[in-house]
Amino acid sequence: MKIAILIFVPSFIFLLFSVKGGKLKVGDIAPDFTLEDAFGNKYTLSNYRGKSPVVIYFYPKANTPGCSKQACGIRDEWSKFEQLGVPVFGVSVDSKKSLKKFIDKYSLNFPLLSDESKKVCKDYGVLNLLGFANRVTFIVDKEGKIAHIIDKVDVETHAKEVLDLVKTLLN
Repeated sequence: MKIAILIFVPSFIFLLFSVKGGKLKVGDIAPDFTLEDAFGNKYTLSNYRGKSPVVIYFYPKANTPGCSKQACGIRDEWSKFEQLGVPVFGVSVDSKKSLKKFIDKYSLNFPLLSDESKKVCKDYGVLNLLGFANRVTFIVDKEGKIAHIIDKVDVETHAKEVLDLVKTLLN
């Protein structure tokens, strides 16, 4: 019985947080989307095609410890992304109201997009069985192709890692 539990519990936890949907890979065209931020502004990925790379980072839940550290890291590096002309979008299944509270609490200065329908999370293959986004970052080149995928995110160093990858993409 103990062996069955030792096998079942880790397997269950793995399945719970595993990704649903197709697995995107470097070189794939990033699925297009239009999402609203906390203030009702609409952002469409394809509007950036031919203009600049785009960073899309998926995170599980606003106002949770890891997500807060990750967002504050982007906030602290935001001026560098702006200087490079590279937009950064945080995407979660949170409501716009929840995102507004998150933005206000941490003085976030970049768009957080609401995917309440979970369609974009599914299209990017990041939706887990709990219905939240897994913590995955996609860096899309200016042609609309996925240039980098970070699926082992360290929330402490995430912003600097993304910034470094964006800089190499621009050179």
